[in-house]
Amino acid sequence: MTQFIQLHLLTAYPPSNLNRDDLGRPKTAIIGGTERLRISSQSLKRAWRTSEHFESVLGNFRGTRTKRLGQEVYAQLTDKGVKEKDAQKWASTIAAVFGKVKKEHPLEIEQLAHVSPEEWQAVVTLADKLADEGREPDNDELDLLRSKPKAVDIALFGRMLASKPTYNVEAACQVAHAITVNPVKIEDDFFTAVDDLNTHEEDAGAGHIGDAGFASGVFYQYICINRDLLVENLQGDDSLANQAIAALTEVAAKVAPTGKQNSFASRAYTSYLLAEKGSQQPRSLSVAFLKAVRAGDPLTVAIEHLESQRDKFNKVYGECVDTSETLNAQLGEGSLDKIIKFVVS
Repeated sequence: MTQFIQLHLLTAYPPSNLNRDDLGRPKTAIIGGTERLRISSQSLKRAWRTSEHFESVLGNFRGTRTKRLGQEVYAQLTDKGVKEKDAQKWASTIAAVFGKVKKEHPLEIEQLAHVSPEEWQAVVTLADKLADEGREPDNDELDLLRSKPKAVDIALFGRMLASKPTYNVEAACQVAHAITVNPVKIEDDFFTAVDDLNTHEEDAGAGHIGDAGFASGVFYQYICINRDLLVENLQGDDSLANQAIAALTEVAAKVAPTGKQNSFASRAYTSYLLAEKGSQQPRSLSVAFLKAVRAGDPLTVAIEHLESQRDKFNKVYGECVDTSETLNAQLGEGSLDKIIKFVVS
């Protein structure tokens, strides 16, 4: 039976603006009739997959999301002496393998394409060959896509190629939007900047004024990994799947989105992490926070609510998981090392 790994995290962030909406204000969601802060799953996944830890552990098995594949190929061809007109035509043909190219910008793909390392290497090798032989690619040489690319981020988070659905990859990891367990009120930081060369002889005013929204709270984050599908996506490489699960668990606990970090320094480690394994149907514990936590110590109360909701699910449905492990930084109990050993064992 399919084995699932579920991670439930509670992370407290001080005043911050980690994930902005179209107006530059922190993203929110209405839950249980109250406004909460929200960090989108897209923002979280990008922060994790581009983190220094993810790169150092899985760099050789990490894909590249880009629209600019054609531009890279064009630069490679022209650097090797191919005429600009031919280089543009050949590069556009290669880029079109990964998605529909723009009419006005034939070197740019319309949608972001997630390219695995082996696919990128195949592109580089082909471009070198075309430059050396002074010719355009034939159809057989354009077989550059892989149905099961060995890229950890593609295996975890999936890939959709609208024009080449045969090469889509079903995500083995589901990531919920992180939401605060407590209600929030977004505040505005009105700020001024002083011109260092202003001597105040004529004008004592600020050189710049502006405002930025911010708020703080304890976020609940839920992640569900289908381990069997992850191994399948990685061509049966069980060891690489374990590396991916370990790296994802660590970055989920330690890596924050980069939004406005220079302004707020709102980096935070997870204070509570519940890891679960089993073949039973997964379930989020977000319902524990349908009613907003309004206590003076929201983190402690959130931990109590989360564990209580877990126990109630177990009572009415039977044991929802086979085994679990916890980390509680509030009490100094457990450790991230133990959690990582648990999820990969």
